[in-house]
Formats: sequence, C-alpha cells, structure tokens
Amino acid sequence: MTPRPNPIIAALDVPTAEAAWKLARRVAPVVGAFKIGSELFTRAGPEIVRRVRATGAAVFLDLKFHDIPNTVAKAVAAAVRLDVQMLTVHTSGGGEMLRAAEESAQRAARECGLPAPLVLGVTVLTSLDDRALGEIGFGSSAAGQVERLARLAVQAGLRGLVCSPLEVAALRRHLPAPVQLVTPGIRTGAEAADDQKRTLTPKDALAAGANWLVVGRPIYAAEHPRAAAEKILASLT
Repeated sequence: MTPRPNPIIAALDVPTAEAAWKLARRVAPVVGAFKIGSELFTRAGPEIVRRVRATGAAVFLDLKFHDIPNTVAKAVAAAVRLDVQMLTVHTSGGGEMLRAAEESAQRAARECGLPAPLVLGVTVLTSLDDRALGEIGFGSSAAGQVERLARLAVQAGLRGLVCSPLEVAALRRHLPAPVQLVTPGIRTGAEAADDQKRTLTPKDALAAGANWLVVGRPIYAAEHPRAAAEKILASLT
C-alpha cells in the first residue's frame, strides 16, 4: 500500500521573510507543505515563494484571488510561473471566473512545462458563522452556502476546495471522490479562543474526509514549533 502523504500544511503566517524562513527550516521535516498567505506575500513578495520552493518543499499560495475573470486568469498564470503546487480563488467570484482560473492554470503549466497546480475554491471563510453570513446578506446557513459554492466550483472544473472541517463530511457525500478538500480551522484543543469559529482536531478532520490540513497558530505560535508539528503528525496515526 502506498503510504499516505503527510497532510499537514504549515502556515507561514509570520510578518517577515526571515521569520518565515526560520520557521520553515525548523518544521520542514515533519510537514507536507507550506502555506504562504497575504501578510507574508505582501511583505516579502514572490522571492519568498522561490526561496521555499528551492528547498523542494511544496507551496500553497493562499491569496484568494477574487476579481473579474481576465484579471484572475492573469494572476493564476503568474502564480503558476512561481511553481506553486496549490493556490486559492474565491468561489463567490462566480462560475465564469472559476473556469477562467482553472483554464489559465492548465495553460500556463503546459507553457512552463510544470504540473498544473491545484486551484482551490474557497467556499466560506472559517471565521464566518451563520450570524456573520446574515450580516453580509446571505440568507442560508454556513453549511448551505458551502455546499452551494462547492457545487458551483466543481461544475466550473475546479479539482479542489477549501472548507472548514465541519463541512467536510457533508461535502464528501455530494462531491466526486477525486475532489481534494483542504481544511483550515484546525485546532488541537489546547489553544486559546480566537477568530476561528468552525474548527476540528487534525485527526477528526482527516476522519471526516479532508485531504490536507492547514495548521497555523498551533504550530507557528507554539513555544517549540517543530515539537508541536511532530505531536500533531503523531496524533494522525
């Protein structure tokens, strides 16, 4: 049986390139990939992606593109040229935008001679609950909105989604088996309360059907990040 790949994506949600590089070096042996998000990318730029990729580590570029289809297509192509393995777009951008993103990823990958990255549709942010969705005009529950947007993304050709761990099991019942599910909102239970409202433990999220676990504060905010990552990895067996 082929061993399951390490599903932990360590979030480099730190403010500087040097802090990110230090964290990446410490935890690289015990995680499966690194997430580079808005704060770090805005501060350090594409060079931090190149630097992490030069180590051989996989990169999840989490910039959540959301714009007109042409603009998103160009942004996706630029990300492909950085040789990232995953990237995100907001599914609320609509079917045309999602199709443009996936088509651009495939086209740019062929032109660069690279494997096409997994374009992940972000459904509902894990910081939003039913009350927060009501504030911005959505009448459905978080679970209902996630399912609606997930179906839209898959119909548009996306091969992966980002959703909270609480929606994974329901999505697995409705989506094709090959669709990859990436779940932020991973908490071990030892952390103080924060802005994440829809969370599960790493083991529970995998059991529900997640493929990848984005782990941020439980690793980067730990006193000993590598030990924290090791403990999470051990909990998955």
